[in-house]
Amino acid sequence: MIQSLDEALSRASQLLANPRQVHRIVMSGRRRTFTPQFERIDIRPVEIKAVLHFQLVSHDGKRDVTKNVVPTELSLLALMSEGYGNLLVETTSEELSIRVTKSGDAQVSHKRKTALDATEELRTSLAHDRKKSRYLDEDELVFQALGISDHNRKLKPSRTDKFIQVNEFLKIINGLLLLPDQNIAMVDLGCGNAYLTFAAHQFLKTKGINSHTTGVDSRTDSRERNNTIAKEVGIEGEIEFVAEEISSFPEQKVDITLALHACDTASDDALAWAIRSKSEIILVVPCCHHDIQRQIKSVKRVPDSWSITTRHGILRERIGDILTDSIRAQILRILGYETDVIEFIDSEHTPKNLMIRAIYKGGQASQSDFAELDAMIESWQVQPRLMTLLAEAISSRRSNALS
Repeated sequence: MIQSLDEALSRASQLLANPRQVHRIVMSGRRRTFTPQFERIDIRPVEIKAVLHFQLVSHDGKRDVTKNVVPTELSLLALMSEGYGNLLVETTSEELSIRVTKSGDAQVSHKRKTALDATEELRTSLAHDRKKSRYLDEDELVFQALGISDHNRKLKPSRTDKFIQVNEFLKIINGLLLLPDQNIAMVDLGCGNAYLTFAAHQFLKTKGINSHTTGVDSRTDSRERNNTIAKEVGIEGEIEFVAEEISSFPEQKVDITLALHACDTASDDALAWAIRSKSEIILVVPCCHHDIQRQIKSVKRVPDSWSITTRHGILRERIGDILTDSIRAQILRILGYETDVIEFIDSEHTPKNLMIRAIYKGGQASQSDFAELDAMIESWQVQPRLMTLLAEAISSRRSNALS
């Protein structure tokens, strides 16, 4: 919905009428020709000496500035006039999001929360130092070494999104810990700066599980940085990092395979590696589905009933995403994995938030499983990379299904 910015900000301000029902407020980004003093401002209600305040934490990329004001002193209009491009106001019952357009108007999105959501948030404490439920706390030494927490081991507000993302991933791992062995092998493919690698390793330790963890990334500087951090926190004997392409990393027996945001066909390489290594658990968050997007760009590869959709670039990209991950999930199913595709975190924290979650059960594929896969590939005339990488294993399963 498009409306004037003044109208939208007035609507947002009305949500602050009862400060105790405010869950959080976030200002971020910048408008054209504006340069706000801070990159982002996070605001939440807190009680200080039994008096309700709004706590503003402003981030400039280097330091965080905290200020507490009484509700009557908080002006969304004044703060947004500094040039922020986005505003989110979330209360216990609704959520209002504003994006300032190039013309200076407001693109407004509004949604109501369920009764369950509201009930859960009403339980949230307004204490100034409230303790949140986390799978790995901010005071872990590894978070300090990674720069997520400061020298006092307190979470840096500017790294909140990364911290939430990691803990949501750990939540999923926690729900899958069906492994009877207390000594396991875990591999993170395309680990980058290894936030997830270190966090997952430390989380397993808190559960009494000893993991030999390997982080794989093509960059030598990532390997050196991450090995230095492992030594710094005293776990260099338990975790190691190698500089190698996923496609050339030697297959090995592994219990858990992770791959967060491996770009384009690197996600296929990660899935193929995990399957060949007989990984019991596979958690992959794909990114940048360019391969099939390029293939369906030609109208000759598009079913007639979809042509009016794929002529629009953004819709064609999203259809390419859906096709790619649907095919990946079906291949995993055919190869004996119980598979689903889930949203592992709200898109507010990362736009790439779909996860392919697979647990090996060893079930046999049916003829209908292959029929569904074949029909999709035939309709769209695509050549999925994962089909090529696992051609032999898929062919063997197909023979078994037909016999």
